[in-house]
Amino acid sequence: MKTKFIFITGGVLSSLGKGLAAASIAALLKARGLKVTLQKLDPYINVDPGTMNPFQHGEVYVTEDGAETDLDLGHYERYLDQPMSQLNNFTSGSIYHSVITKERRGDYLGGTVQVIPHVTDEIKNAILSVATDDEDVAIIEIGGTVGDIESLPFLEAIRQLRGDLGKENVLYIHLTLVPYIKAAGEIKTKPTQHSVKELRSIGIQADIILCRCEVDLEQDIKSKIALFCNVDPDAVFTARDVQSIYEVPLMLYDEGLDQKVAILLKLPAKNPGLQAWENLVYRLNHYKSELHIAIVGKYVDLRESYKSLHEALIHAGLENETRVIPRYINSDDLSQESLARQMQGVHGVLVPGGFGTRGIEGKILAIRYARENNIPFFGICLGMQCAVIEYARNVLQLEGADSQEFNPDTPYPVIYLMTEWFDFRNRTTQKRDTGSHKGGTMRLGAYPCVLKTGTKAMQAYNTSEVSERHRHRYEFNMKFAPDFKSHGLILSGLSPDEKLVEIVELKDHPWFLGCQFHPEFKSNPMRAHPLFREFIRAAGQYALPEEKNPDKASGEKSLDKEP
Repeated sequence: MKTKFIFITGGVLSSLGKGLAAASIAALLKARGLKVTLQKLDPYINVDPGTMNPFQHGEVYVTEDGAETDLDLGHYERYLDQPMSQLNNFTSGSIYHSVITKERRGDYLGGTVQVIPHVTDEIKNAILSVATDDEDVAIIEIGGTVGDIESLPFLEAIRQLRGDLGKENVLYIHLTLVPYIKAAGEIKTKPTQHSVKELRSIGIQADIILCRCEVDLEQDIKSKIALFCNVDPDAVFTARDVQSIYEVPLMLYDEGLDQKVAILLKLPAKNPGLQAWENLVYRLNHYKSELHIAIVGKYVDLRESYKSLHEALIHAGLENETRVIPRYINSDDLSQESLARQMQGVHGVLVPGGFGTRGIEGKILAIRYARENNIPFFGICLGMQCAVIEYARNVLQLEGADSQEFNPDTPYPVIYLMTEWFDFRNRTTQKRDTGSHKGGTMRLGAYPCVLKTGTKAMQAYNTSEVSERHRHRYEFNMKFAPDFKSHGLILSGLSPDEKLVEIVELKDHPWFLGCQFHPEFKSNPMRAHPLFREFIRAAGQYALPEEKNPDKASGEKSLDKEP
């Protein structure tokens, strides 16, 4: 087999940054001219994260082929600048679902189905599915922490693979915490020693130890870790805390991690071309202005819930030579009385996606405030739907207009549940059979969108047709399209058959645009998404003094009166 495998495990505690480490190593190897892919193996029993609470799990990332995956796949795509698929993320739930399906079908010929070999063989098959003739290296991240009972089948599977594939084709990297005790002024290696000991008890000897630490580790500390953890003296590396996640590849390169990986796996010797990453970090630290963007959402307590959104704003700021400062506003806390105060000083309003009725009225209030005060507005998925509802109520004067998601009995269902998608999706999807009944009712993955000439959307993309990723159940109700058009709302992006509305915008507004899809999933640090780029550009115009920005509202309008 041509493909070499790197397995990344984590110890001591979660959230150490295995995903970023995996993505950064992949970026370094790609910069060496190698073809690289990544895969995340999650130990939780959920079949996929599609129905998990964002407060617990964070963002659900969506791939081109409609797989709902762990948010680390977003890091993979952004760092490698190449799309992932359903093969790049497996969970314990999906593995067990496959095994049980085979057992019910009789594939095991009546034999006793066990964790070893049946579950571990299924895991190995999942890992090997990304090893194609086109890939030189596959980096596999094992979710969770060594010692967790849920991770044991995955760890056993990767232990077996070294025997199956040969030592020269498999590398184990263990990411662990090396805490710095400020009160004592000391660095402690015991947590790392115990973590590696736990890994060795499973039968896996780490080849490289990556130490997450607040400070750089001195050589004597690295030598001590190498001695007690039975690795080469030059196989211990610092993963120091950095200001931006986009500094991690350069930091690991300075440590020499990619060179050690290349030596151990006998990869071609070639210095990586990292100028693009160096330019990126330079631009992150050298900007001409700062913009405050209000993100009015319902999961604002955890930034991980909007991870790709947050990164897309950073990317857009880079292209506009500005630092974007997100101001997360909980839509539950918004009222007519508090709105002006909470919006004070913002240069743009972004309303992201979500599900359920909580916080919807706060989002609608924020959207109306942005529309009436000429503040650049960007609505994504649910944000677009709320913009449509706000326009229906306050411009079309359709009292009680709503989404069927929030009010099934609304007299004006301007957003409705398009049940035709249920059968259509089941007929056309290539998604792995996971038994996800809720996920099966959603429009998931990439769909085409045709742009209307002369619109802000067309100007941003500079092309007539695009493809964007979706994750939603409800759609713009085309029965109300003539009413919206006659009152100035432009349907600037439609499906090729003109049955689905993908983008809406206003002409007589500095920048007011909503899209049904999730553009944040296709943004990249080297290439910002066009809609985010233009939204931040408009916010920069709004931030100019009034004499340089004639579109800027001279005063705030009251929400007590109809426009």
